[in-house]
Amino acid sequence: MVTCAVIDDYQNVAAGMVDWSRIADQVEVTFFHDRVATRESLVNRLKDFDIIAVMRERTPFDRSLLEQLSRLKLLVTTGQRNASIDVAAANERGVTVCGTSSLESPAAELTWGLILALARKLPQELREFQHGGPWQNTLGMDLAGAQLGIIGLGRLGARVARVALAFDMKVMAWSANLSAERCASLGVEHAGSLDQLLTSSDIVTIHMVLSDRTRGLIGAPQLRRMKPSALLVNTARAPIIDETALITALKERWIAGAGLDVFGEEPLPVQHPFRSLDNVVATPHLGFVTEGNYREFYGMIVEDIAAWLQGAPVRLLGEHLAAAKK
Repeated sequence: MVTCAVIDDYQNVAAGMVDWSRIADQVEVTFFHDRVATRESLVNRLKDFDIIAVMRERTPFDRSLLEQLSRLKLLVTTGQRNASIDVAAANERGVTVCGTSSLESPAAELTWGLILALARKLPQELREFQHGGPWQNTLGMDLAGAQLGIIGLGRLGARVARVALAFDMKVMAWSANLSAERCASLGVEHAGSLDQLLTSSDIVTIHMVLSDRTRGLIGAPQLRRMKPSALLVNTARAPIIDETALITALKERWIAGAGLDVFGEEPLPVQHPFRSLDNVVATPHLGFVTEGNYREFYGMIVEDIAAWLQGAPVRLLGEHLAAAKK
């Protein structure tokens, strides 16, 4: 028997999401639901496992950690990208790293949840409603006729765009390599520059992969160019926006508000400003957290383990990253 640790199962659902019996005759699986606070505790927990399955970037696996897990042979992550895993270091140590596919719709749906909550000031109205406060306190933003600026018009950005068009919004998109033809195929205006998108949009939403080129893409100068009435939504990756600049922009009302699902440190510290600013609607990285997506994740984790046991691993992250660089 080989041993497998399924970690980061915060909601205590992994065991019941899919049928693990497919590998039960060869693998002893242990599920962990808490977040380990220290590196020493994490090593002590994981050092006796041959296989570790992780949920997105909840637990980083850097070179130092990998060097302390001498029994590890297979590392499986949900999703086909995980910036918190040092894949090269794993491969150097003979550790196979595999991923899974994921559904595109959950993140797009949450994006619209944040947009609607911000535009109609739902958190404020819900608080007053639940506590017997004044009836009707705010004026919401009209989406029809407003402009949505989408930074990144890939598959997820395109889903967001289609909903915006259904709301009769004007839609503009930009990214460094985005073509006018791609925009035209979706009925979206092509922004000539990021500045054009930022200065003209009522709501800006980010749907880009984190890379050296996108890290810090939105800083103080970019936030200053947005309308004071504008809203900014990020369900992609936190470092795309300069956090310090965003906090200042929200406190000083350079922009009207932000909807955030991703953060530089997760879980977000209790005293962090994003938890108390009245013009922030924030969720604890829920973009991928749906029943359908979890069934996809865990079902493919079982497939990955079964394939590895047969000597024919699938969905190798190293191969994916190498192909992406070509």
